Amino acid sequence: DYGWDTASVAMFAASGEKWYGPDRPKWLGPLSDNNVPEYLTGEFPGDYGFDTAGLAKDPVKFEKYREAELVHARWAMLGTVGCLTPELLSKYFGFSFGEPVWFKAGSQMFSGGIDYLGNPGFVHAQSIVAIFAAQALLMGACEAYRVSGGPAGPVKDINYPGGAFDPLGLADDPATFAELKVKEIKNGRLAMFSM
Repeated sequence: DYGWDTASVAMFAASGEKWYGPDRPKWLGPLSDNNVPEYLTGEFPGDYGFDTAGLAKDPVKFEKYREAELVHARWAMLGTVGCLTPELLSKYFGFSFGEPVWFKAGSQMFSGGIDYLGNPGFVHAQSIVAIFAAQALLMGACEAYRVSGGPAGPVKDINYPGGAFDPLGLADDPATFAELKVKEIKNGRLAMFSM
């Protein structure tokens, strides 16, 4: 026993959930049946039985790694949308940006500044130090709100807080929520790779 609640594995396996439990897809398909570490039971979303470095052996460390992966995956998905949207809007819909290509956009900082949303009256960024400070403050506030719950109160699970953070009620059905967790981590891993 590695300190994890294995009742959820039994629940997902009994309900026929294909992404959890011992019959979940593995990283090498049928060739990986005997190569999955015993501590990877299929309890968590995105567990394909791949842990060559043994990072998931300690449940406390594994929880921190899961949290970090999920947070980075969410930011990478937002970053991917932020990188692609200006290029697509400029190329296909005629929107005018100073520089729509994401890896060239930052250089505008050193040649007169960046006008956010094409409006110099909105935010005309000229200082990399000011942008760094604003970004650290805003992202720090978001993370503090996520961890402590902010005005919405404390959260039960900082990875999937629900409540006020789920206004559409996507987590109301446990089977749908379990599938959405897998979709989130799969798309997040793809976004982290793409960034």
